[in-house]
Amino acid sequence: MVPRYSRPQMDAIWSPAARYRIWFEIEALAAEAMAGLGTIPAEAARAIRDKGAPRAASIGDAEVARIDEIERVTRHDVIAFLTFMAEGIGPEARFMHQGMTSSDVLDTCFSVQLTRAADLLIADLDALLAALKARAMEHRITPTIGRSHGIHAEPSTFGLKLAGHYAEFARGRARLVAARAEVATCAISGPVGTFASVDPRVEDFVAGKLGLAVEPVSTQVIPRDRHAAFFCALAVVASGIERLATEVRHLQRSEVREAEEYFHPGQKGSSAMPHKRNPVLSENLTGLARLVRGYVVPALENVALWHERDISHSSVERVIAPDATIALDFALTRLTGMMEKLTIYPQRMAANLESLGGVVHSQKVLLALTQAGMSREDSYAAVQRAAMATWEALGTPGGRDFRANLEADPTVSALLTPSALEAAMDPKRDFAHVDTVFRRVFGAD
Repeated sequence: MVPRYSRPQMDAIWSPAARYRIWFEIEALAAEAMAGLGTIPAEAARAIRDKGAPRAASIGDAEVARIDEIERVTRHDVIAFLTFMAEGIGPEARFMHQGMTSSDVLDTCFSVQLTRAADLLIADLDALLAALKARAMEHRITPTIGRSHGIHAEPSTFGLKLAGHYAEFARGRARLVAARAEVATCAISGPVGTFASVDPRVEDFVAGKLGLAVEPVSTQVIPRDRHAAFFCALAVVASGIERLATEVRHLQRSEVREAEEYFHPGQKGSSAMPHKRNPVLSENLTGLARLVRGYVVPALENVALWHERDISHSSVERVIAPDATIALDFALTRLTGMMEKLTIYPQRMAANLESLGGVVHSQKVLLALTQAGMSREDSYAAVQRAAMATWEALGTPGGRDFRANLEADPTVSALLTPSALEAAMDPKRDFAHVDTVFRRVFGAD
């Protein structure tokens, strides 16, 4: 991922140095387990740990370059790493990687990296959820218009809008927690996963130390359905980001102006038009969400490997794992900041709510007429007739609002008194159960 969309915490997980340190830890733990089983000498395991740990910890740009130099000869990344470590450990290094295959190191390392990335993403989601909850509580009963098909539907509250997004991200968090658990597996099973040359107890030991579960059947590689589920979970979270970003983009439109991204002092919206205040963060988030979703298909295609293993998945994962997690980490953090500072205009919301002359209360009038004895078909026709008369005459001389058109209709006035009509169109009815929804989403507090 390009530095512009990278945060240091997530970027560090995927650095070559971090990867090599995890590789060493896997090799050292495996050696310690083998020493405990008598497979290799105990002093060899101690030398691997004592001499290898500082060498691994000191890996920087120069050391990475040295490993790359070795790989240009070996054409094998794990062998290049083992050779580099042997240069510092000495003769005891021959006991590293005993009975193991490259995928034991690569796949177990990948699991560690994905779980670390997931932990950061879960923390990101927690911060976003806190921001959404705070803004939802702030605007719990701030009236706004609910829209369907982009058209005014019925009154809602801005708090309810945000509560819906909160609930979606809470589900996304639960999916990510489950995906983390599914991908947190360890494979130290040797060629084709039979444990013919490495005791299963080594895998148990390494898994326990790394906080992973053992892979029941690794076939030499950890099955990629686990990873596909992980990337699908990321993509669903990204879709939630885009849904909220799209909402902000619509609300910031000049004709709507109900909410907008915070406009910083000194910020410029356009190189040509000084008046512009554009939803640049939301648009950026929309693009990043597309990237994260785009990695799902390659992850799914990685599931079908040949027989017990091939490496067609390897090049894919080297790209999509860092890019997807780094992009989502950046996007979640950006969205959190955007929502914390989102500028909200309740007066504009109220103005928009009333801008169609009251037709947004049409359903409640329809229900009142049916309860007063009119058939639903006739009620619908009468209410629609008044609504269309209001809609088509908006802003014209002599144009009447919805209530006036209803009162002028003898079929309506015969059944509904002015007070009954007023009660049917009372905005308080729209907000009677806001607290019920909030309790469902946020709990009793």
